[in-house]
Amino acid sequence: MTEKFDETPDQDAGEMSFEELFESYGDTLGRELAPGDMVEGKIISIGRTHLYIDTGTKSDGVVEKQELLDENGDLPFQEGDVVTLYVVSLSESEIILSKAISGAGKAALLEDAVQNRTPVEGKVTGVIKGGFSVDILGKRAFCPVSQMDVNYVETPEDFVGQTLRFLVTRYEENGRNIVISRRNLLQEEMRAAQQAFFADVSVGDTLQGKVTRLMSFGAFIELTPGVEGMAHISELSWSRVDKPDDVVKPGDTVLVKLLGIEHQEGQDLPKIALSLKQTASDPWDSVDQVFKPGDQVTGKVVRLTNFGAFVEIAPGVDGLVHISEMSHTRRVTRPEEVVEKDQDVQVVIKSIDMDARRVSLSIKDALGDPWTGISVRYKSGDIMDGRLEKRESFGLFIGLEPGVTGLMPVSVLRNAADPKLYDGLKPGDTVQVMVQQVDEEKRRISLASPDQKVSEDWRQFAGGKKDRPVGTMEQVLMDALKKQKK
Repeated sequence: MTEKFDETPDQDAGEMSFEELFESYGDTLGRELAPGDMVEGKIISIGRTHLYIDTGTKSDGVVEKQELLDENGDLPFQEGDVVTLYVVSLSESEIILSKAISGAGKAALLEDAVQNRTPVEGKVTGVIKGGFSVDILGKRAFCPVSQMDVNYVETPEDFVGQTLRFLVTRYEENGRNIVISRRNLLQEEMRAAQQAFFADVSVGDTLQGKVTRLMSFGAFIELTPGVEGMAHISELSWSRVDKPDDVVKPGDTVLVKLLGIEHQEGQDLPKIALSLKQTASDPWDSVDQVFKPGDQVTGKVVRLTNFGAFVEIAPGVDGLVHISEMSHTRRVTRPEEVVEKDQDVQVVIKSIDMDARRVSLSIKDALGDPWTGISVRYKSGDIMDGRLEKRESFGLFIGLEPGVTGLMPVSVLRNAADPKLYDGLKPGDTVQVMVQQVDEEKRRISLASPDQKVSEDWRQFAGGKKDRPVGTMEQVLMDALKKQKK
């Protein structure tokens, strides 16, 4: 039995007639493409080596995946995205597409490329006077050196042998005079990249960039081709920076935080403020957790002032050593007398003020107080060598050790066996002295001459050692002379 089909489709079944189907595809089926045509099509699928594009015709387009990779080697597209490509060649089954007209096209397409600003591929064959010789679809074209790149071309030879994309800016005399430009094409691509960049970023974002140049006030960093921002010297590091090249060098890849975008009237691109240091946490946030008063640490002198020295105890954390905290052993009038810039020093943390972001430091506390235990080291009656430091109307200041100075009063000098001996002393001269009295709390030592004459108050010199018997002045002097001989 032969099955019979109804020649009239059941319209109520929700099916479309052949005429209606044909009508619905009429716009695309009737479209014809030719080499050189620009096609905007949606990506249908992405294969391992090729992408398939809906060209709006009966045949799908095919483009090599390699052509669409970005500078990092990644494919910036996914299925459903719309791309703009050019027809290279056609067959009944497929349409070959490309980002630019390539050698697979025809030389006749060059005139259309001029009118439509269609990119063409060309191979740089040599360097000639004023520019480059480029093979475009089998024809010789000229690219001025100024049109080869957006930046100044220092070594033209580097371009020889490369296949690049160009715009045809002049086509005359049936192809005997062809002038091309790569700069214009790069500028167009840069403008597109810039628009995409600004549409995608916001203040506060962390971005990756490349240091392009350094100035005394900061570093310029390229965020995307044609878009540069500036990191002020104060934003390069939490530590104090004297010169930008102490932190970064041209060519360095760095992470930066976008601080601000300022659009200016009459300028194509806005001013962009960046920060390197703000990609890391503020070291002051944890200062009181890392350091405590009384800690002894090593720091670096980063700045000198007339009132002290600033010492960096951690990256971005400076403390002040006041001039009064620099030495136990001498009176300091200028910080340069004790330390110099970039010197490593030991300091003791005296106090931390988190609200004011201040740390007080001491160098002399790190060295130790020479007066500590002075009453144990020096006893009344001890005879030793000292060095004259200063002569005053009321007596002589004589140094016993670094930071420890005693006073020999004028009243005592008068009772010396040979007062002229002391009259002739000059600062720096060595002289023998006898300890008379020690007051550790008040940081005072009274001195006398070992050969002190007998006086009404001679008993004050007879204290000596605890086991020394109290006797005549003669006995005291004999003991002193014995100690001197030893």
